[in-house]
Amino acid sequence: MLGGSSDIARAVTRRLCTARAHTVVLAGRNQNLLDAAAQETHKYGATTTGTVLFDARDVANARATVSEAFEKVGDRVDLVIVAVGILGDQFAMDDDAEAAGLMATVNFAWPVAALAEVRRRLVTQGGGRILVMSSVAAVRVRRVAYLYDGTKAGLDRLCNGLADSLEGTGVTLQLLRPGFVRSKMTTGTPERPFTTGVDEVAENVMKGLASGERVIWSPPILRYVFFALRHLPAPLWRKVMAN
Repeated sequence: MLGGSSDIARAVTRRLCTARAHTVVLAGRNQNLLDAAAQETHKYGATTTGTVLFDARDVANARATVSEAFEKVGDRVDLVIVAVGILGDQFAMDDDAEAAGLMATVNFAWPVAALAEVRRRLVTQGGGRILVMSSVAAVRVRRVAYLYDGTKAGLDRLCNGLADSLEGTGVTLQLLRPGFVRSKMTTGTPERPFTTGVDEVAENVMKGLASGERVIWSPPILRYVFFALRHLPAPLWRKVMAN
């Protein structure tokens, strides 16, 4: 689990351990949070847990991070989840080149670099699954969060092509597109329609992993909501998003 200390990542990990996951490696930037998350996995059925410390602001460490995580598993890796990302405050970042670059690095460049190494290792072992956390925001970029939405859109589109490149290799890739989720990352942000909690997202992930569908929507109704929203004329789209 790359980004293993986030609220959503921990909720998904709990469900996986309850189901059948016995060996778990959690990678993230805060060792204390990783240790707490790792300890939690044992309560839900994990027998072996490891942690890997990394900083997603530095793309150069992506390959080494993935390599260390695979080595700590010490066996065949069945599932790699990429849950790395930051939200930020768009209006505070509008004219901040450094903040914009940081958003692009953490939300797009680092995951892309990590996925290249994940792809290589899973194809080499002859199979495995990848789940990448995207967002419904990737479907159509909003003015109020164009840096976050845009970086997620880039990752989302790239992963669709990456999934196609894996056809016939024994490796599959799925995308998770959650809507607004109550978590530490969204604390203080007004809730949106169809808001869910981390446990609901985890439940939808488990159902999606079981079905094998390319894109997992959470909640599922957003599949249809965004089918309509993505086709709105631009002036109407801006008005709806402003409200």
